[in-house]
Amino acid sequence: MDSEWSLSIVPMQPVDLLIRNGLVFDGLGSPPRTADVAVAGDRVVAISDTPIDAPAERTIDATGRWVVPGFLDTHTHYDAEVLASPGLPESVRHGVTTVVMGSCSLSTILSSVEDCADVFSRVEALPREHVLGALANTKTWSTAQGWIDALEARALGPNVAAFLGHSDLRVAVMGLGRAVDASERPSTDELATMERTLEASLDAGLLGLSTMTNPWDKVGGERYRSRKLPSAYATWGEYRRLHRILRRRDAILQSAPNITTKVNALLFLAESAGFGLRKPLKTTLITAADTKSNPLLCDAVTNGVGLWNAITAANVRWQSVPMPFEVYADGIDLVVFEEFGAGEEALHLKDAVARERLLSDPDYRRRFRSDYTARFSPRVWHRDFHDAEIVDCPDPTVVGRSFGDVADSRGVHPVDAFLDLVVAHGTDLRWRTTIANHRPEVLDRLIAHPTVQIGFADSGAHVRNMAFYNFPLVFLRAVLRSHARSQPLMSLEQAVHRVTGELGQWYGIDAGTLREGDRADIAVVDPDALDDTLDGYHEAPMPSMGGLVRMVRRNDAAVPATIVGGHLAWLDGAFAPAFGQRRMGRFLTSAQAAS
Repeated sequence: MDSEWSLSIVPMQPVDLLIRNGLVFDGLGSPPRTADVAVAGDRVVAISDTPIDAPAERTIDATGRWVVPGFLDTHTHYDAEVLASPGLPESVRHGVTTVVMGSCSLSTILSSVEDCADVFSRVEALPREHVLGALANTKTWSTAQGWIDALEARALGPNVAAFLGHSDLRVAVMGLGRAVDASERPSTDELATMERTLEASLDAGLLGLSTMTNPWDKVGGERYRSRKLPSAYATWGEYRRLHRILRRRDAILQSAPNITTKVNALLFLAESAGFGLRKPLKTTLITAADTKSNPLLCDAVTNGVGLWNAITAANVRWQSVPMPFEVYADGIDLVVFEEFGAGEEALHLKDAVARERLLSDPDYRRRFRSDYTARFSPRVWHRDFHDAEIVDCPDPTVVGRSFGDVADSRGVHPVDAFLDLVVAHGTDLRWRTTIANHRPEVLDRLIAHPTVQIGFADSGAHVRNMAFYNFPLVFLRAVLRSHARSQPLMSLEQAVHRVTGELGQWYGIDAGTLREGDRADIAVVDPDALDDTLDGYHEAPMPSMGGLVRMVRRNDAAVPATIVGGHLAWLDGAFAPAFGQRRMGRFLTSAQAAS
């Protein structure tokens, strides 16, 4: 479709929505222009730099504001929440109009209700009973097409695209017990069934396959608690059989190397490479970050992958977030403790009394201190309790202090100070630390790097630990501020492109552009409100999950309006009356399936 602006005679017929006098970005990187945008039905019917004189059911004055394609969130774990609360308001309020599900080998498509809940809940830090409830109340499908049909029948807020989860696939074919048994391998017939199921899922419109090799991520429930995710038990022979299908069909592999050791990232690079002899395997990996535990890694992995792509005709992208990777925890409930033995022991125990008994045991504490102080063990967490602030506790004398400071004042080891407070207060002890992206100059290089996709928000997961829902706004703020200091990271139109059209094009979905004839997925952004309020910490209950309180962002002035499929979903700090009651978004079929 021609991306030039309309200079034709302005249409006079009535329209449903008229957005006046905004600075309009097309999402393709073209220079923005002040224009009016007219929407009729679910389509953009006119973009004109002369005023449109047409009757409109609703008019939005966008003077001084940006009118951009709706943002894409390409790494979410909304697979359970979308069933209980299909509006997905925490994304829509930030201008996100398309979300991608089925990440990290997890989907709720093929397996039974109980198996899906066990595989999904612990790794994504969602209460199992709520995940189980959302699935039990709705799940009638066991195929990708059945899942898509079920979504299309719901009152979706944003558009949805998805991967098939490899863990979901393995469990459906092998059974959960065998899929998480290191001594078991799928039979020849079972591998053939996996291949046929993947083909059928791609035919239905899924983007590709998500896999997982990181051993942190664990199964919940009672039956196989603390086993690795099923995908992590697969051999590279199994992966390659599925990769061949993805490569042949120009579908996408989303995966995670072993985040702790990082060595098997080289295997993913080799798998993606074309070497001029075959199609490259389109691959997106979790994650590039400037970790405190390894300050040299960030530039090495981004520059290294850029060089690898150029030399071998590979097509690899890293996912990242454009903000400090700050995490919160209630007591010891934080995924980083899965990376060493003593932490795994504690998180394996669900019973509070048993966990308290373990954390009080002197032998256990010696093991924890040994893991904490091991100098050369692979890690993501910096393991520094002096760099971990207590933000809430029944004991007010420790609030605002680090565990290390508390330890120093009590004359004990930082591990003992931490465990003493966890034993005394359990999950009423809330604390935070920043694991990565703490150096502004390195973060700027990271988010501007061409091998990095701006995403990995983990939206819908880790609801007590992370809140990256507004990452596109934080990214645009970073670029805007770089212009203010006369050191631009990129042009503003390039910045909009990176969180809209670039992602839509790479993932092969009809999203991320704002042109005449496009579906009307639009965000109105106030650049003056891209300020420090984007960093604010807030909490809000989730009615769909029993009132569970999750971390959120509340920077409502930054996005005055969000339009999905021509429907006004969000306006001036409030959701439209129809939001969550009628379908606004739809399932987005991959370009490969559509063709």
